[in-house]
Order: sequence, then structure tokens, then C-alpha cells
Amino acid sequence: MTNTATITGDQATCVDAVVDELVEIQRRRAALYAEEAALLARAVEIARDQDDAPGPSEIRDIPIRSMAAQIGAALRVSDRTVQRHLSDAVVLTTRFPATHAALAAGTVSVAHARVVVEHGQAIDDDDPRAAYEAAVLEIARRETSGRLKPAARLLAARLHAIPLDGRHVEAASRRSVWVRDLEDGMAELVATLPAHLAHGIRDRLDQYARRAMGVHQNAGTGGELPDETLFGEPTARDRRGVDEIRADVFADLLLTGHATPESSNASIPEGEAIVAHVQLTVPVLTVLGVDTTPAELTGHAPIDTATALRLAATAPGWDRVLTHPVTGTVLAVDRYRPSDQLKRALRVRDEHCRFPGCRIPVRRCDIDHTTAREHDGPTELGNLAHLCRRHHTLKHHSAWRVRQAADGVLHWTSPTGRTYPDRPARTLVFTSDADADPETRVVAELDSPF
Repeated sequence: MTNTATITGDQATCVDAVVDELVEIQRRRAALYAEEAALLARAVEIARDQDDAPGPSEIRDIPIRSMAAQIGAALRVSDRTVQRHLSDAVVLTTRFPATHAALAAGTVSVAHARVVVEHGQAIDDDDPRAAYEAAVLEIARRETSGRLKPAARLLAARLHAIPLDGRHVEAASRRSVWVRDLEDGMAELVATLPAHLAHGIRDRLDQYARRAMGVHQNAGTGGELPDETLFGEPTARDRRGVDEIRADVFADLLLTGHATPESSNASIPEGEAIVAHVQLTVPVLTVLGVDTTPAELTGHAPIDTATALRLAATAPGWDRVLTHPVTGTVLAVDRYRPSDQLKRALRVRDEHCRFPGCRIPVRRCDIDHTTAREHDGPTELGNLAHLCRRHHTLKHHSAWRVRQAADGVLHWTSPTGRTYPDRPARTLVFTSDADADPETRVVAELDSPF
């Protein structure tokens, strides 16, 4: 029998060359990461050297915010993300110098360095932290980052000055819930909880899910409720997998307090489970059923037409928006019932904070005069824009400057003179026919079941 695993000498040489090149690329990547961290730490030093007069807490860190904004605008990255990177770089270069040196030499990867810092940064005293770093780096040079993680966690716990019970109280104060939007009308809901609660929730979901699966697997053999599901329309046989059932039970319990089909499905249509304020944009031809252009949950993602029409049907008010056929720029907004037309036009045009890269939705933003009122700036569409509190403060307490063009584009100028345009969200969506009539879209503002 031929051994198909045998390779020739030439093949072995080629494989070795590929492996060596990949090893070299990883070494260079680690060295570049170390160089970038050093530059970011240097940027923090420059910001700290700038004059920072005493004042309210929200403006004391203006120099570092301005620095983050300048770097973010140049790299087309959110300045909040850049500020996190600045903080991470300072931690790496000042608190973990041996890890930074190992990165520069390429003896550990970026993934290894992140594990070292993640588990060691809670050690406040320099000597125990240095001992931890030396021991963990020794492991990092011979093991994968996945194998390094439990060892780093154990070593950090042994060297930490505060007992686990005290650290748990502090960690529990940082518990949180957040949402990350996904494609195709989906999203992730993530909760950071004490471990026993998180595992307890998962166990309860498992119990409900397996109970439901058992009921439907026994359909026709004496099992109960063979024709019903926990979520949605009744079916002759529940074909969901266990993960799908876990997710449905999770939604049922959180939204209605029930995990039975009768109670859950009765609560959602009546509006008891979900009450939200969202902005929904639906092309008018889609509403009429003659087009399939998707609706959009403003500031998040497209959603399916059936959901959009169901939400629109319960909306207490409508905005009609006239947009440019090529650029998508908002030309006019009117409403069937009287309201503040200017604010509505701004909400539709901006959708989110108008600082480059920022995605804070308009409902959490201030309406700012681009040219201030005290400088005779008019209160009109061409001189107003939404800014989140962070960037509103930055505009007024740093050397950043902004002017607004006639098409709603904001031209931001950094303290060093670089200019970054921020275009209204809808001008990023183009139509294919330049000669088409202006597109009419219907925007529903909802305070209704979702």
C-alpha cells in the first residue's frame, strides 16, 4: 500500500519555506504592533504636556480627546476607539515593559501580549506584576495564546494583593448589557454577569428547551401540546434546533415573563412586551407593494419588509421625506400633522452625531449651531447639526473647528490644520438613474410595539 502522506524532498523544502515566511510575517506584525504602541504612548505624553486649565470634569481631558480625534480622523477610526487604544498603549509600554520588548523582538505574538496584559493589569504593585510578567512570558514563548490564558489567570490570581472575594465585588459593579447589530436584521444581546447567574440562566434555558424538544419528539405518543411552539404560529411539528429554542425561550422570558406559547404570544401583539422609540425609513413604493427596496431601522441596519410594515401600521405620526435622486441628500420634510419641521428635517438628515466616525444616534445628541448664535449664526437647517455631548464639548473647548456647506456636509479642521468632511448619512446611498424623480420615502416615528 502506498503511503500518501510521504512528501518528496522538493515538497518538504517548499513547505519549510512557507512556514518560515509565515513565522517571519508574524514576527514583523508583532514588531509593528510594538512600534505602534510606542507611538500611541508618545501621543499621550504630548497631550499631557499641553496646558490644561482646571475646569469641569467633562473638559479636563480635552487635550487627550483632541489627540484621539486627530488620530481617528486621519485613520478613519472612531475617536472613542482611538482613545481606548491610547490607554492600552500606555498600559503596555509602562506597566508591562518586558512584554512590549518581547513584541518588538517578535518572540511573542500580539495575541500572547493581550493575554498577558488582560490578566496582569489588575496587579497594582510593581514587583508582583513583574514576577507575573516574567513567568507568563516564559510560557508564552512555548505555548499558544489559548493555552497561555488559563495559566496567566491562575498566576495573576495567586499574585494579586486583594483576595478573590473582594475582587468579585468590584467586578460585579461593572456588570452590563449591550447590543451589537449583525447582518440580515439580527443582533447580539450580551450581558456581563456574575458567573453563577450567567450559568444559572443558561441552565434554565436548557431545561425549557429540552422540555420543549421532548414534548414535540413525543408528538403522537401521548406527549402534551404536540401542535404548538413556544414562539410564532402553531405547526404540526416543531423543527427548531435546541439553540433556536433556547433563543426563543430567552426572548419570551425577558419580554413577557413567560415561557409558554399562550402567555408569550398573547403579550407581544398587545404591546405589553415591547415599547420602543425608533425611526424607521420605508420607501413609499415598498409600502404600496410595487417595490422590494428594504426598509431601514435608522442608524442600525435594514429590516425585513413584513416587520417594517407591521411597525409602520402602529406609528402615531409620519414624516414625508423628499431626497435627491443621485446623492440622497434630504431636500425637504413635511408632515401630515403640525410639528417642529426643522427638528424633524435634522433628525432625518443626520441620523447620528456628525463628528467624523461617530455613530451616537440623534436621540442622544444635542442640536448644535455650527456658527454659534453669539456670532450671528442663524437657526436654520444649513447651520444646525446633531453632535453627541462628547463632540459638542470638544467643538467648544478645543482647537477643532467646523463649517457647514450648503449640502449639509460638515468640514472639520483639526488643531494641526487637517480637514475631514463628514457627509450626511443619506448622501452615502446612491440611486442608479440620475434622471429619476426625487425619491419619496416615508419615515415613521414610533412610540409603539416593536
